[in-house]
Amino acid sequence: MKKNLVALMCVAALSATTFVGCGAEEAAEAPEAVQPAQTVETTTEDTTVSSPVAAEGELLTGIGTVVGIDSSVDASADAEGTAQCDATVAAVTVDSNGAIVECVIDIAQTKIGVSADGKITSDLNAEYASKRELGDDYGMKKASSIGKEWYEQADAFAEWAVGKTAAEISGMAISEGYAGDADLAASVSIHVTGFQAAVLEAMNNAVAGGALEGDKLGLGLSTKISNSKDAAEEDGVAEAYTTISVLTVNEEGVITSSIIDAVQAKITFDANGVITADKSADVPSKNELGAAYGMKSASAIGKEWNEQAAAYAEYTVGKTVEEVQGTAVTEGRAADADLAASVSIHITDFNAVIAKAVANAK
Repeated sequence: MKKNLVALMCVAALSATTFVGCGAEEAAEAPEAVQPAQTVETTTEDTTVSSPVAAEGELLTGIGTVVGIDSSVDASADAEGTAQCDATVAAVTVDSNGAIVECVIDIAQTKIGVSADGKITSDLNAEYASKRELGDDYGMKKASSIGKEWYEQADAFAEWAVGKTAAEISGMAISEGYAGDADLAASVSIHVTGFQAAVLEAMNNAVAGGALEGDKLGLGLSTKISNSKDAAEEDGVAEAYTTISVLTVNEEGVITSSIIDAVQAKITFDANGVITADKSADVPSKNELGAAYGMKSASAIGKEWNEQAAAYAEYTVGKTVEEVQGTAVTEGRAADADLAASVSIHITDFNAVIAKAVANAK
């Protein structure tokens, strides 16, 4: 599905201008109660773009992820290697005209050090800040040809996307991965193909979860590498695990729609620190994997990960962040019997990203 969506985007872009490197994010840079919405189809250059449409006064809420590990580098006798995951995440709300009302973009860029003797050299207890959380500390501004930090450029792209339909975003002018429109390029000098693909996927995935016009959109990310392990007789694994919350909040601070997802990128390497994972492979999120994730057969309640995440997201709707944080927990799991009957996995990371998303909903 995701590769088809990215391919669709590339075809549309090709018709407008020269296009190279579809899916690249940047060139060089510095150190289930939810009811499905109706779907309409628009055509751009003989390419059909399907997107859901909200009822009058309602907003659809959507999440899109574009994840790659292609920047990973083997270790050598002279230098440490890096297992790198770049997870571009877009959150959107969409109105009854099929146009974006709000858009937020972030990237969880996780770099895990790997030595030439197959050891993880990064701190397994570290939590990685997203590019948006890093803010000015990300350090792009001084190297930027337009003097703008990463989050400023991501915000500029998101602002450009507001009011546009999926067909309009799919058909945007792109030249060698960069914005082809001079006005947009003046505020966004980094590659936009990853942004474009994530936003299109978010629009395609958007659902009616209870959000109404006037509600604010929030996005929260949290990344850990604690499940990574050294190589031995078997390949080691550098695991970048990013938990994601996309939600909307009304004027009273009540969550009106909620989506939870996670990206679990497992980058394998051998005893010499050589990356053995397919660096060109697409990394789907857990929601995208659905039943293929394989939790259901091992689950005490017979439910897949995406089903449990959706159940917890539904539980948070109608609550304030304080009420969500006050959910009774025993050893990381829901203590309430009714909630535990539909959510047996740990919810502490869910609560952490929900708090971030609510704080970011402005």
